[in-house]
Amino acid sequence: MNQQPIHPRSLPETAKVGVSRAPSAVDAVSEAAAEFPLHSVCFVMMFIPDHLDACEVADAASAIMPSTTVFGCTTAGQITPGGYENNALVMIAFPRRHFRCSSALISPLNPASIERIASEARTLASRFPRTANWRRVALVIADGLSKQEDMLVAALEAGLGDVPVFGGSAGHGLAFDETFVIRGGETHSNAALLLLLETDLCFRGIGFDHFLPTDKQMVVTRAVPEDRLVLEINGTPAAEEYARYVGCSVADLSPKVFAENPVLVRNGKSWHVRAIQQVADNGGLYFLSAIDDGLVLTLGQGTEILQTLEAGLTQADPKGRAPDFILGFDCVLRRLEIEQNNLQGEASGVLRQHRVVGFNTYGEQHLGVHVNQTFVGVAFFPPSDGGLF
Repeated sequence: MNQQPIHPRSLPETAKVGVSRAPSAVDAVSEAAAEFPLHSVCFVMMFIPDHLDACEVADAASAIMPSTTVFGCTTAGQITPGGYENNALVMIAFPRRHFRCSSALISPLNPASIERIASEARTLASRFPRTANWRRVALVIADGLSKQEDMLVAALEAGLGDVPVFGGSAGHGLAFDETFVIRGGETHSNAALLLLLETDLCFRGIGFDHFLPTDKQMVVTRAVPEDRLVLEINGTPAAEEYARYVGCSVADLSPKVFAENPVLVRNGKSWHVRAIQQVADNGGLYFLSAIDDGLVLTLGQGTEILQTLEAGLTQADPKGRAPDFILGFDCVLRRLEIEQNNLQGEASGVLRQHRVVGFNTYGEQHLGVHVNQTFVGVAFFPPSDGGLF
């Protein structure tokens, strides 16, 4: 996507954003890092486009910002102050004036246990001294191909108690081949990054999709849960049966079809998307979230995606003020649907208006649940005392 124009009102004031579309890691890091004063930074979050090598970016960040703590991941697209982009290195500098941070690398993710991860989260929280009148929020970025995010977020919720957890799964375009998280100057696969933040800013978690359940239901009758692979639906090869439900042939199944015809799972009074990644060679379907035998899947029907985007991003603090910025984790399948319907310009305009910065994910983490085709984010509001970066 071409670079979108950036109006000054699209830029946050309590955090600073650096963006570069340079073709080399060193040039991109240098250009993006030049957008903020390093001496005022608590930490930097960095979202890497798929044309840059993650290891080279991490090395460049360590060399160019040796005294700055840097976290990040590879992405399936970026959200800059101009909107959706594909080739932008994005850096968000969180200032010491408003943020404190402690982190943990959870590795390996697979194999792993809920007990171990919950214990690591509790240890991180207990060793992070509390600041009076500041609030805590946890951010998590996981290897998007680990197939362990469901277990991960459940464990983090158990370990962190009343601290809300939001995040996304790292991506690599639409390749689905390898993803990385970055902590310090090192890249890691089969790992997750846990950031425990304290801030004096008011914040609010966000989570929404644009699908409603239909009356078309199907049952998983044969699955390989550890691989998120469904082999049979209603006793029939999974791809064949899903294609019948959506009214196309197996040969026509594609990311576009999956994005526009997701299946939903009910959790209490809520519905969550269980996105399909691709057709398996054996006629099964690979999913991006947990599946199991006996799971009831309901075909979803889309509502107007731009209207739900605008409504979901329209937030206000107790004083009625709009967010200073929204840290966004937006599923790549949502973006794919937007692009396939030629709505990327309008969608980018909505993102700009609401000062969203972040990346496109292979899955999202929202309050203890791993979801798909969902926008998850944290809205940070202007400081009460007017203090900026």
